[in-house]
This record gives sequence, structure tokens and C-alpha cells, in this order.
Amino acid sequence: MVLYRSAANDIFSTLDIPIVYQGPMKRRLPPLNALRAFEAAARHESFKAAAEELAVTPAAVGHQVRTLEDHLGVELFARLNRSVELTDRGRRLLPGLSAAFDQMVEALSAIEGPDDTNVIAVSTVPSFAVKWLIPRLDRFNRAYPDYDVRISASVEMADFRRDHIDCSIRFGRGIYPGQKVWKILDDTILPAASPALLEQEGPIRTPADLARLPLVHDDSLRFDPMTPDWQAWLTAAGVDEIVDWRRGPHFSFADHALQAAIDGVGIVLARRSIAAQDIADGRLVPLFETEQPLTMSYWFVTTPEKSDQPRISAFRNWLLAEAAE
Repeated sequence: MVLYRSAANDIFSTLDIPIVYQGPMKRRLPPLNALRAFEAAARHESFKAAAEELAVTPAAVGHQVRTLEDHLGVELFARLNRSVELTDRGRRLLPGLSAAFDQMVEALSAIEGPDDTNVIAVSTVPSFAVKWLIPRLDRFNRAYPDYDVRISASVEMADFRRDHIDCSIRFGRGIYPGQKVWKILDDTILPAASPALLEQEGPIRTPADLARLPLVHDDSLRFDPMTPDWQAWLTAAGVDEIVDWRRGPHFSFADHALQAAIDGVGIVLARRSIAAQDIADGRLVPLFETEQPLTMSYWFVTTPEKSDQPRISAFRNWLLAEAAE
């Protein structure tokens, strides 16, 4: 303790002096929504794509980006006629901001919920989940009772870190930069119908006979321009002028199209992987012996950091064994 004498001859000590803690320098940050909007728009280089990701309107994204630009006093995007383009300063800001959001997600993940070392979070396309993976899942549960599988179905490729996903099963060409990839199975395409429809309408012996029945369209085939839809299949069969490929209902998911065919709505152009169980159980009947190979396959995808973890290895090896049967 140190004693002091004031100008009025009053004696006081350091213990009498109130201490005010100033704390760290106050951070002057822009609004979080403005930062999120810029990061998404810069990553996609599109206000529209950012709006879809953030579930807002493109105008709202543009407003938030403008708020950030006003806050910083710099232009981050060049507004063109029908698009936007990052400025040099925008490009310099994006990597650090994306890394900051990733670190926030990691920090939150570290304290959220219980320890998930026994959980396997899997992302896959909806039709594959419904028609291939889920019917087999009981076998995995019996083989590995200590692991719990959580399935997230989406046509979009998951962001492993942000979406809390351990691994994905994707339909594509196996090109996933920076990830570890294993092929699960190849696929073919074939026309198929329900036995009840064939009994009612008579047998289908040649592709030209398809003119008598409605065609069920699986619009998910359009994701791959090399995968034939009904128009391409009928053209290859030489009957595109006999069978009107425009007829029949359309479905955005393959399992919906299969169910329509099972219910006798018409003939479906089915992927073997998705229709295999329905064919084996007699709900669908292939119409012709030949099947057309597809250029896309199903792939197991995970991060290099997780690829050798016991739970991920167990699930991957089980998938490969199931696909080999």
C-alpha cells in the first residue's frame, strides 16, 4: 500500500482509489447479417444463389451487402447488368471472413450436445436413402450396435463442416476435390412396369409397344446430360417417331416415379440401383433384357481427417460389402 498526501493535506492510500476496468479494446464490427450476406454472395458470386442459401430474397441480400459496403466505406461488388462481380477488396475479404464463420461453427459444435463419437452423420440423395440405404440399415445396426446413423437427405452436396456431416453418398462422377472418395456401385437404366398394369394392358414385347401406355418421367435424370431420359431412350431404340415421349406425368424424385409405376400409372425409366428391391419383390417387372449403363455412379465421400476414424471406416466398409452383393 502507498500513502499519498493531497493538496488539502488529506492522507489517503491506493486502497481508497477506485479501479475502473476498461476491458479489451471495443470491437467495431459490422452487423452480422451483413457479413453473412456478403460471405454467401461472394462465395457464389451471385445474390440470387446467396438468397436461396440464406432463405431470403435477392433484394434483401443486396441490401445487406450495401450496408456492409457503407460501413466499411469501400465497394465490395461491381454491379453489372445481370450479375455481380467481386472487386479486389471483396476478393481480399472473402477468405478471412469464410474462415471466421468456419471457426464460429467449430466453436459452437464443440459445446453443443453430448459427445457424438458414436454417431455417423450421413448425407445422401433422397431417392437413394429411401430405396437403397434405409431398407439395408437394420443389417448395419445389428452388425454395429454401438453406432447410430443419422441420415440427412438432400440433392445438394453437403458442406461437411457447416452441416455437421461425417460422410456423403453422392451420385456423380467421383470428382470431389479435397475429399476422400470410394466408388460404391455403378448403375444402369431400364424400362419397368407393374405386373398389374401388364396384365391389364397386355405384354410389352418391343419398344414400339410402349406407344400403348403412359410413360412415367423421372426428372432427376436431367441432372446428368449423359443419362438418357425417355426422349433419348426412345430415340436410341429407333421408335421416337412411334412413341410420344411427351406423354405421362413427371416427378422430381426417382422414388416418386417408381411408386407411380408400382401403382400402375405407367412405364417408368428406372435406375437399377433404386428399383432393385421393387424388382426383387415383384412390384416392378423389367420389360427388356438389355440395360443401358450410366456414366454416373454412387460414391462414398468424406474428409481426409475423418476417413480413417473407426466409425467412418466401419460404415464405408459395410456399404461396399452391401453393394458387392
